[in-house]
Amino acid sequence: MAATNGCDADHKSAAPSVLTVEDVRAAHKMLSGVARVTAMEGSRHLSRLVGAPVHLKCENLQRTGSFKLRGAYVRIAGLTEEERAAGVVAASAGNHAQGVALAASLLGVRSTVFMPVGAPLPKVAATREYGAEVRTHGQVVDETLRAAQEYARETGAVFIHPFDHRDIVAGQGTVGLEILEQCPEVGTIVVGMGGGGLAAGIALAVKSLQPRVKVIGVQAAGAAAYPPSLAAGHPVALESPSTMADGIKVGRPGDVPFKIIGELVDEVRTVTEDALSRALLLCLERAKLVVEPAGASPVAALLSEPESFEGPVVAVLSGGNVDPLLLQHVLRHGMAAAGRYLSLRLRLTDRPGSLATLLGVLSEADANVLDVSHARTDPRLGLSEAEVELRLETQGPEHCAEVREAIREAGYTVLP
Repeated sequence: MAATNGCDADHKSAAPSVLTVEDVRAAHKMLSGVARVTAMEGSRHLSRLVGAPVHLKCENLQRTGSFKLRGAYVRIAGLTEEERAAGVVAASAGNHAQGVALAASLLGVRSTVFMPVGAPLPKVAATREYGAEVRTHGQVVDETLRAAQEYARETGAVFIHPFDHRDIVAGQGTVGLEILEQCPEVGTIVVGMGGGGLAAGIALAVKSLQPRVKVIGVQAAGAAAYPPSLAAGHPVALESPSTMADGIKVGRPGDVPFKIIGELVDEVRTVTEDALSRALLLCLERAKLVVEPAGASPVAALLSEPESFEGPVVAVLSGGNVDPLLLQHVLRHGMAAAGRYLSLRLRLTDRPGSLATLLGVLSEADANVLDVSHARTDPRLGLSEAEVELRLETQGPEHCAEVREAIREAGYTVLP
């Protein structure tokens, strides 16, 4: 896990001039009755791991399934009557699309949302149900973004950027105000970062009121634009960001959040795809919360370096809009990363009941057999031999070792 300091710690408490905590407070008042004050749930498992209390801020339970409604509503509510009459347009693969669609509907504003071809069908359907006209364009979000901006130029519709606007940042900052109300003793807030709107808003609100609180941003290692940008002193674009966490898969930091993050965020860390998978699995199994990979990134950071966080810790679960097909894939990946799968290849005597005997050994070892491949005609095999390939579900690395030992004690040889 890499770490990059945003700036000298002596300057962390000074708020940047572009926004103030009063802007966030105004946004919080505006969102009363619109956005939910989401729950703060304790995690005993993570608390034991970190050695300090860990709480989960459940923005995955927000309306539309993510924090994005907050900023979108504040941005659209701030438009003039003339701008509202022209409608709004946005580009998104999911969370921002749904946030804009619902916010516009609540405010009586016409919305058009461009989504990439192949966007998950549940997200497309939800965006339509929230009231937006959905248009699909482009294979990647950058192409979709250009189409939305062209539409804005042609029609006069107001383009609603997902993170690079002061009203968006102020709206997202209301999460920080809620954290201070729900957990006033908080020592560290951990939050996922893509373009930086949520992290910037939280840092602005929290550092203005409680400068002692550390704010740590988390990026996927394959889409981490902030470390090189902070090192350069200005936003730097990545050529080809790559991560399963599409909610934080952003190639270039926004100018507005970049300034705030550079001044107020204490540290930016990166996490691997394996860590994201394990974090999502933990949220589902231990916290009983459905969280998308981007939303699980703070938990991934806690799992990767648990001893490095000053408690009490609040991890912001930013969203729960995960495509079922991706969820299935990520859960399998997470179980593999956690040592919950074991693949074995071994030979046994080809006689009636030999396979059943082997399966009995595995049953006694409490291993769950997922797949069995039984070959009897391979030219590599002797006349009385058979080869078996097994894929097993286990309880973790220690159990994997126990299963291997049980197989050896039963007289079987595991092949390389």
